[in-house]
Amino acid sequence: MPAKQLAQMIKESDNIVFFGGAGVSTESGVKDYRSKDGIYNTEKDFGVPPERILSRSFFAENPEVFYDFYRKYFMSDVKPNSAHKALAKLEEMGKLRAVITQNVDNLHFAAGSKNVIELHGNTREFYCNSCKADMPYADAMNAITNGGVPRCVHCAGAVRPRVVMYEEKLHEGVPELAMGYIANADMLIVGGASLLVNPAASFIRFFGGKHFVIINKQETPYDYRAELIVRENIGELLERTMGEYGRL
Repeated sequence: MPAKQLAQMIKESDNIVFFGGAGVSTESGVKDYRSKDGIYNTEKDFGVPPERILSRSFFAENPEVFYDFYRKYFMSDVKPNSAHKALAKLEEMGKLRAVITQNVDNLHFAAGSKNVIELHGNTREFYCNSCKADMPYADAMNAITNGGVPRCVHCAGAVRPRVVMYEEKLHEGVPELAMGYIANADMLIVGGASLLVNPAASFIRFFGGKHFVIINKQETPYDYRAELIVRENIGELLERTMGEYGRL
């Protein structure tokens, strides 16, 4: 039983790091990127690939199209699922030291996690693409919800979410922080991540601890290193794992 085996590994560990991708949030109803109805397969709706829409240069030239896309794929009313809640509980127990996420949906924070490293930024903060001035979340969302582009009160520039777009580097200091946690961990759990997106996926190579677990429905380039591989829904697995942990 993978849940019991995972629970035993957690019991033996005191410095756990979780590295998560889109698969962590799909059970909450968030679209992933590479499934048949994922974001990367929606070119027919906009005439250009999502990678282009989500790029820095495209936003600068076409903020209206960017926000049409944003409203369709990033504004669903979603709640944390069992995976988010289990990870928050493990942090509360003193087992989990950090959640490193490639997602920008804020669901780890909503579930109660405190130490969340957001590799690709987040959608709860907004700033002007021109003068870099911050805009309150409520003001930005009001404009977006009403079908417009949020505009800076200082220079009238288009306001954007604080996410890492294509053509941009990860935010300063974030890669080093993530690599440090992974390098010092005695257990690394990778969940819902294809480990195909670099540089984020390359951080896995810094792990040298005891237990390495991958929970993902498809194969990853790092499967050969894992002690335990589980091809299940991560939320269901972690919920069972927490039950098993309580019985150990």
